[in-house]
Amino acid sequence: MTDSTLHGRFIWYELLTSDPEAARRFYTELIGWGTAEWEGGEGSYTMWTNGENSLGGVIVLPEEAKAAGAPPHWLAYVGTPDLDATISRVEELGGKVLAAPPEIPTVGRFAVISDPQGALFAAFTPAGEAPGHEGPAQQGEFSWHELATTDHEAAFEFYRELFGWKKTDNLDMGPMGIYQMYGRKDMTLGGMFNKSTDMPGPPAWLLYIRVGDVDQAAERVKELGGKVLNGPMEVPGGSGDRIAQCMDPQGAAFAMHSTSG
Repeated sequence: MTDSTLHGRFIWYELLTSDPEAARRFYTELIGWGTAEWEGGEGSYTMWTNGENSLGGVIVLPEEAKAAGAPPHWLAYVGTPDLDATISRVEELGGKVLAAPPEIPTVGRFAVISDPQGALFAAFTPAGEAPGHEGPAQQGEFSWHELATTDHEAAFEFYRELFGWKKTDNLDMGPMGIYQMYGRKDMTLGGMFNKSTDMPGPPAWLLYIRVGDVDQAAERVKELGGKVLNGPMEVPGGSGDRIAQCMDPQGAAFAMHSTSG
């Protein structure tokens, strides 16, 4: 794999939760994912599968994270061809490396990172072929990566320096300010904006899963014990796409997206 197909691409999505088995039931029922067990390291690891492809995993929220007040949450992994160089650059740019475990045989190395505003993500250098693919997300894959932060301009500069992301389009949300979209190569990956004072919690990433019909999926969220926090609603800009922002039964925030086509 060449550096250009890995660097700055979202390649893995991990759910840290209080009840992995309950979370497994929720997302397999809602999205249609399967699960598979990977045996390696010190034990097994449950992976999310979409068709024949693995796209992430689910683990118990670590005790130290719970003690620090972290709720169940999704963690996005961004590819880098050189984890050590990325870690060094994170610290130069004002971020923090929270954990950098030893290499996992046949898998690779990763580091959990806090950006300068406090949002968490992970950088990942795979040992072999990276998960995921270039191009638009298919149904059941993560299609949009949204950062609610305290200074989206400063946050964008951090990620631009780290992963080479570029500004694409932007949307003026009036009193809520600018919604800045970003991407790599010729593809938009998501957006960044300044969270309002009434938005709870610290800066954080919200990850959108592509589904066939957001309105039907939102009803299913409620049937399965989750909550719909916002929507379903049409995406501004006239594309006809629809989104809903939700919380799973254990308290992890996620969102769903369906296209008009």
